[in-house]
Amino acid sequence: MLVSHSYTFPVSEIRKQFPALRRIYNGKLAVYLDGPGGSQVVDTSIQAISNYMSSGSANLHGQFPTSRETEELIREAKEAIADMFGAKSKEVAFGANATSLEFSISRALGRNWRKGDEIVLCESDHRANVDPWLAIAKEKGMIVNWLKVNKDTLTLDFTTLGSIITDKTRLIAIGLASNAVGTINEVQIVSSRARAVNAIVVVDAVHAAPHFSINRDELGADILLCSAYKFFGPHIGIAVIKENLFKSLNSYKLEPAPSYIPDKLETGTQSHEGIAGIKPAIEFIASLGTGETRREKIISGFKKIEDYENRLASKIRKRLSKLERVTLYQAPEWAGKTPTIAFTIDGMSSKEVCRIMSEEYSIFAGDGHFYATTLAEKLNVNKTEGWIRVGIAPYNSEEEVDLFINAVRTLVSQLQ
Repeated sequence: MLVSHSYTFPVSEIRKQFPALRRIYNGKLAVYLDGPGGSQVVDTSIQAISNYMSSGSANLHGQFPTSRETEELIREAKEAIADMFGAKSKEVAFGANATSLEFSISRALGRNWRKGDEIVLCESDHRANVDPWLAIAKEKGMIVNWLKVNKDTLTLDFTTLGSIITDKTRLIAIGLASNAVGTINEVQIVSSRARAVNAIVVVDAVHAAPHFSINRDELGADILLCSAYKFFGPHIGIAVIKENLFKSLNSYKLEPAPSYIPDKLETGTQSHEGIAGIKPAIEFIASLGTGETRREKIISGFKKIEDYENRLASKIRKRLSKLERVTLYQAPEWAGKTPTIAFTIDGMSSKEVCRIMSEEYSIFAGDGHFYATTLAEKLNVNKTEGWIRVGIAPYNSEEEVDLFINAVRTLVSQLQ
């Protein structure tokens, strides 16, 4: 039975809210398909950053208005993040970026680990969810086990889960979605096994966060990391840590700095102006949805974003799959995927393809390994200087998608 959908995604109205989309490059409107590397910033977030800096910035704990205002904007930003992930605001910590936060957390957790303890890492992950744990494992003499990726399906192989997660496992780090090829990983399978051995689950949600609603506790994550610059805001790293674990975290910090959560993880003075831009970015997502609470509106808004983005991504995948010389790197139909498309063109380096896209078509697309180096090596894409990667954001239009598809088709036809 056909279902009628009365809701039309308001892409024209959304585009008006992103000033960067008005940029002209080489005589054409810029087409931003580089969202997996960082989204464009919504105008309300830009304005909030400007307002904070122009009205008087200040450090914390002062007895004057700009200090109190700074503390208030931090509080509001953490409440917005809590609503986004189904957490508590006191479980939210900010930092320079997700990578820096993850190194800080790994050092703190590592204080309690011993030689012979084990950790589990994933072959498909961004190195930010790998190297902080490898570093502490090497320092402590720990054993590192790997969840391997199936080269044919580009999904994680869970058949070995029972043998690599043991009573000695202290932590499992897993990406919610691959930043390189877009595969959405079944985190709950891992977290269920982790709970049986009392292991900590760290979820890298940096790539997933802009594309669908996330409930930290439903995932079974003890620690969840993301970055606001991926979901229409500024460059701020975010860690959402379960309260009991957070309280026990023996963080490295300055002696006079707070020892309570979440402040004890937030070393030094934060980017207050950046933090000012987080709440508006989340409220942009909520503005697309409906509901009684902000959390409900965020969930609803993400559902509309997800449906729209996946429709455009599906069109790209379908059209590119029909082109000779194009190799798509994607999971099968049965596996969940973000609207991220990775591919190569036989006969051209990825860097050259993206240069032509930029200079001739004003289409901005990424090339390289995107720090998913283990996956890149396993799939042998470094010989072409990595993947070509494009991604859909809610501000991308169908016209832009058609322009991109036609540009790839023209490139391929010139190689015949």
